[in-house]
Amino acid sequence: MMSKITVGVLALQGAFYEHLQLLRKAADLLASASSQEVSQWDFIEVRTKAQLDACDALILPGGESTTISLVAARSNLLEPLRDFVKLHRKPTWGTCAGLILLAESANRTKKGGQELIGGIDVRVNRNHFGRQTESFQAPIDLPFLQDGAKSLPFNGVFIRAPVVEKILPHQKGIQTEEDQRAETVVAPSREVVDAAAQKALEDEVEVLAKLPGRAARLVANSGVNIDAEKEAGDIIAVKQGNVFGTSFHPELTDDPRIHLWWLRQVQDAFSKRNGIAA
Repeated sequence: MMSKITVGVLALQGAFYEHLQLLRKAADLLASASSQEVSQWDFIEVRTKAQLDACDALILPGGESTTISLVAARSNLLEPLRDFVKLHRKPTWGTCAGLILLAESANRTKKGGQELIGGIDVRVNRNHFGRQTESFQAPIDLPFLQDGAKSLPFNGVFIRAPVVEKILPHQKGIQTEEDQRAETVVAPSREVVDAAAQKALEDEVEVLAKLPGRAARLVANSGVNIDAEKEAGDIIAVKQGNVFGTSFHPELTDDPRIHLWWLRQVQDAFSKRNGIAA
């Protein structure tokens, strides 16, 4: 008997429909590539607490992070979202604005102007690459997609994109040092009592991808002003336990590879949570 896994996409604002389309495409590829019985997927739009409660995993789409957090607060969804990510540690993926929301700290933000969900011990730099008119696309290498062989570059779509500016030490409560920084907001704390969730909180932040300095300079030579380190580049994909964030917008391409990879992560987390043998 196939297990049913419900994946939600927060549908308050932003590119939620595009995520749903690529999730369905990725699920079809997952089914066709597997010789074993695979999960039955249910992909839903999430606008209420009841819909969120039905989810085993969640995507926070690209859009306007301030708008998404404001609408979530007015819809009484902000606290349930924090519980979903930080208390229950269910698989969550944030793209662009979603990455900002999942960060424990975000700079270039006035106090009271942005609410964070938290879940990844990083500080993000909002709108790192500039204004909407300075958006760009660049081929990026994503080593986590490689399966024994080098994969083709992924077309990274960067629209007013954030980057991970700093990996933060994990600590109980809020990031107190970050809270003292000017124009910086931090996520509220959650007291985790579930043993599995507590163990997940102890995971270190993994850097999964960077935009190389060389690539950034090529883009800059095309007329886009990018301030990247000479060789190290900018961190554009991170993962802490089963919470994942990308600076760019995979949902604005027709390439389902990251969605396919993430569904496999969700499937594995679901199996472990429910004691299902792999």
